[in-house]
Amino acid sequence: MLTKRIIPCLDIKDGRTVKGVNFVGLRDAGDPVELAKRYASEGADELVFLDISATEEKRKTLAKLVLQVAEQVNIPFTVGGGISSVEDVDILLQNGADKVSINSSAVKNPQLINDLSAKFGSQCVTVAIDAKQVNGEWIVHLVGGKVPTELNLFTWAKEVEQRGAGEILFTSMNNDGTKDGFANEALRKLSEELTIPIIASGGAGSIQHFKDTFHLGKSDAALAASVFHFKEIEIVDLKKALQADNIAVRL
Repeated sequence: MLTKRIIPCLDIKDGRTVKGVNFVGLRDAGDPVELAKRYASEGADELVFLDISATEEKRKTLAKLVLQVAEQVNIPFTVGGGISSVEDVDILLQNGADKVSINSSAVKNPQLINDLSAKFGSQCVTVAIDAKQVNGEWIVHLVGGKVPTELNLFTWAKEVEQRGAGEILFTSMNNDGTKDGFANEALRKLSEELTIPIIASGGAGSIQHFKDTFHLGKSDAALAASVFHFKEIEIVDLKKALQADNIAVRL
């Protein structure tokens, strides 16, 4: 039985960790290097680092900061933001990233998914999908959720899998930062329609929410930010509670 993964997420802006609600109203959540170090020691299974303004500001991910974080952690480390080429990924892997996450660039140039998985292996390629429920349909958004597309979440997710992505990081913009729970219906549908792992993101506010996304949403991993940054939930307590609820985790 595969264990379920708990993944803290560092959203980076101007070199600091930030967190907002529904992708806006960002507030400071601390030094990314210190937070990364803390999560690695507290039992996080992986770490995700997203340079959230790189695409909008049309610049590359902060390779130097990636290296500083990588030096502090001994768990798989995924980096995203501003990645648009094989060369960009090469630089990040050289600076200590284990995996990369692409989002806007994958929609604009779907062939990038094929190219990255061919060169680095599908296990290295995470495609992040930010989607919002609009009139009952899940619509994919780009550039940190600012630009709606005409893509349907489930159609795009299937194409992403076919092109060689190793996993999907799905963030529900409706749930993000609300602490009302994950979008489990959409997550369950993704899990049932695809064979690659699905990471749930957006909405974690309690230990019950994590239980729900594994039981109801059939998620393979759960990602959260503010509940970990501000110590509302300790990772070790979360994992003990999940284990007690017959959810396989690495303790």
